[in-house]
Amino acid sequence: MLLAIDCGNTNTVFSIWDGTAFLATFRASTEHQRTADQYYVWLATLMGARGVPMEIDEVIIASSVPRVVFNLRVLCDRYFDTRPLVVGKPECRLPAAPRVDPGVTPGPDRLANAAGAFDRHGGDLVVVDFGTATNFDVVDSDGAYVGGPIAPGVNLSLEALHLGAAALPHVDITRPEKVIGTNTVACIQSGVFWGYSGLIEGLVRRIREEYGRPMKVIGTGGLAPLFSQGDLTFDSVEDDLTMHGLTVIHKYNTQGLTHEQ
Repeated sequence: MLLAIDCGNTNTVFSIWDGTAFLATFRASTEHQRTADQYYVWLATLMGARGVPMEIDEVIIASSVPRVVFNLRVLCDRYFDTRPLVVGKPECRLPAAPRVDPGVTPGPDRLANAAGAFDRHGGDLVVVDFGTATNFDVVDSDGAYVGGPIAPGVNLSLEALHLGAAALPHVDITRPEKVIGTNTVACIQSGVFWGYSGLIEGLVRRIREEYGRPMKVIGTGGLAPLFSQGDLTFDSVEDDLTMHGLTVIHKYNTQGLTHEQ
């Protein structure tokens, strides 16, 4: 079985893929101090509780936090007797090479999103990924990642607002019933929800104008379902898009499959 790991700045996601479906997905906070032994005990305990056999023989990793990769490599070597594929490293080939400025290495999560979205929807896409940052991943007609804006993430902005303004409380993001809030919490929720809705809508519109062809918009990440309740129109909302992209990249490397096949 394949273990797909997506290590972001806030959370690290572990998904078990049996070749046809994800058997289980687990999340942990991202901490570069966590050792390979700690990863294994945590993962083995959760897999046992879910009745998933510990039969992992292949691993693929996408990490936006370089310091974490070393201990994940040790985990793979020590407990699974395998060398992981690491997205973004030269030995990990992509179904379509990114087209960005020379010397630029796109985030591994963005490359995985492009691969997963193209596999499911074809090309000419904007993937809006709600994470620590809000990424807009533009996928060309052949599946290549070709760039896209990065905005501060919703929760990051809320935390900055709370820390920077002593009188303002920390609030949970939700869709408010009214734009004009009549208390502090409702005012913050309105500003963040409708403000980000406007940001996303405006950036997607500008991307489409610059791209010059019709584009589908795919939402992913923890807050994508929430923002799809607003004025935003996503063609699809998929919480497993990054993990699916990792399975696509792994399959391409191990079976030599191309998009055309």
